[in-house]
Amino acid sequence: MELKWLLYVTLLALGTLAVRAHDMDDDNDVDDVVDIEDDLDDGIEDVEESKSETSTPPPTPKVTYRAPVPTGEVYFAETFDKGTLDGWILSKAKKDDTDDEIAKYDGKWEVQDMKDTKLPGDRGLVLVTRAKHHAISSKLSKPFVFDTKPLIVQYEVNFQNGIECGGAYVKLLSKTPELNLDQFHDKTPYTIMFGPDKCGEDYKLHFIFRHKNPKTGKYEEKHAKRPDADLKTYFTDKKTHLYTLVLNPDNSFEILVDQTIVNSGNLLNDMSPPVNPPREIEDPNDQKPEDWDERPKIPDPDAVKPDDWDEDAPAKVPDENAVKPEGWLDDEPEYVADPDAEKPEDWDEDMDGEWEAPQIANPKCESAPGCGTWQRPMIDNPNYKGKWKPPMIDNVNYQGIWKPRKIPNPDFFEDLEPFKMTPFSAVGLELWSMTSDIFFDNFIICTERAVADDWASDGWGLKKAADGAAEPGVVGQMMAAAEERPWLWVVYILTVALPVFLVVLFCCSGKKQPNAAEYKKTDAPQPDVMNEEKEEEKDKGDKEEEEEEETNEEKLEEKQKSDADIGSASQEEEEEEEEEEDRKHASEEEETVNRSPRNRKPRKD
Repeated sequence: MELKWLLYVTLLALGTLAVRAHDMDDDNDVDDVVDIEDDLDDGIEDVEESKSETSTPPPTPKVTYRAPVPTGEVYFAETFDKGTLDGWILSKAKKDDTDDEIAKYDGKWEVQDMKDTKLPGDRGLVLVTRAKHHAISSKLSKPFVFDTKPLIVQYEVNFQNGIECGGAYVKLLSKTPELNLDQFHDKTPYTIMFGPDKCGEDYKLHFIFRHKNPKTGKYEEKHAKRPDADLKTYFTDKKTHLYTLVLNPDNSFEILVDQTIVNSGNLLNDMSPPVNPPREIEDPNDQKPEDWDERPKIPDPDAVKPDDWDEDAPAKVPDENAVKPEGWLDDEPEYVADPDAEKPEDWDEDMDGEWEAPQIANPKCESAPGCGTWQRPMIDNPNYKGKWKPPMIDNVNYQGIWKPRKIPNPDFFEDLEPFKMTPFSAVGLELWSMTSDIFFDNFIICTERAVADDWASDGWGLKKAADGAAEPGVVGQMMAAAEERPWLWVVYILTVALPVFLVVLFCCSGKKQPNAAEYKKTDAPQPDVMNEEKEEEKDKGDKEEEEEEETNEEKLEEKQKSDADIGSASQEEEEEEEEEEDRKHASEEEETVNRSPRNRKPRKD
């Protein structure tokens, strides 16, 4: 018991210290200073000092950077590690229908190292300026034609400063005779637009393709459904993320972030608006007939207002059974002038009027049930019925909700292979952003998944490994958190002490069972299972013990009477019976002694 109480007191003291230390941390938040010298004992301080002295982090493993190299056929691959914008063309166009001050694509692009990079030598394309129009593009090694092979588009993005409002998507520019990268702008035809975009709290991951209507020849944008995954982390954690689009000849598609699928579907079923229009449409020339009745219910024309229906009866009436409470102060107003109020010194009665003290609640009404003229409370009027209206009945002339008839859609077509899109010959970034320093890297366009995976492993995978090597382990993170908030040491100690306390509590709280060796080495029988259970339940009260003692005494008297009645037995039999009775008496007396040492009976010679 002493050990239990000691553990209880120890945990209570540590918990109190934790709360006090946490309160001190909250009070000193402004100065970012936490002083726990008055809360923790010398032992805990010594642990902190020893840990701070020996918590020097191990040297960070170095990850050597090497630019990724395509392992198969590619249409486009760019790492920017040569440090220049060779092969990229800056747009000189202007946006239409925009003020000249902001119409130019004069946003700056540069090749830079990533901020806080763990891989020296790894460079990328950086959108440098904010609140500007940016446009830059580059030719593919050869145009991509949609035939029997998949399309895989992959690149990396890092929002180094986060992102307020802006995009980081790419456009695959359609192969047309009019394509001029020097005049790349928002209306330049593209085949696919893919990538992240954010404004406000709307986080998007675009996949849009332009589909050509085979009947009219016009293009229409088709948008993939929104991903079910939460995309917010990819915009806010300031880490490099890998975006991948996989488009297959069977019209299926997959969108991956960091090699994890976040969206998938089919071009025929999961785009908005649908690729193929409906076979039938509503006839635009069909009009609802004038006598068409769409009312399922109508007022009963045969209903008549009852003679006793009173439409003028009020909804509320005074409660005639109410009685004015005793002590009601009829002559006292609810509010009185504040006797302590004084007219301001600068009060001008000519301009401000006659000064009056402000009103306050009447102090005399505080102890009374009410003040002023008493009025009966209002209750619902049982005779109130309101304005009479005829009941509603089924409309026998109801014809249903009218809809125009269906006619064949004159613009209907069926394109079962929307994968076969317009070929594209360039990749471009045409962006507006309110945040600067958006980092792009490691673009690749290919047809083989293995090639894209190898490229990702040698590029993004290397960045991930370097970031992981630089991040502290769980223990290191806990130590760093405790250095900023010393009261966490108490939390750590409690976390370790609680399981130990529970183990000790359960191990030490069990009742100690008697050892068989403790019984006398005699022929007396040992207590059976029932007796052991009774011994374990001896705490139930002295009453049960007394009843058991009386029962034992009655047994002794009966045995003595039986001894006296056996007179015809031989001397040898009497001696044997006496010895047997002696042994029984000794056993019973021993049990009685175990139950209650106060009533020990002397053995009979």
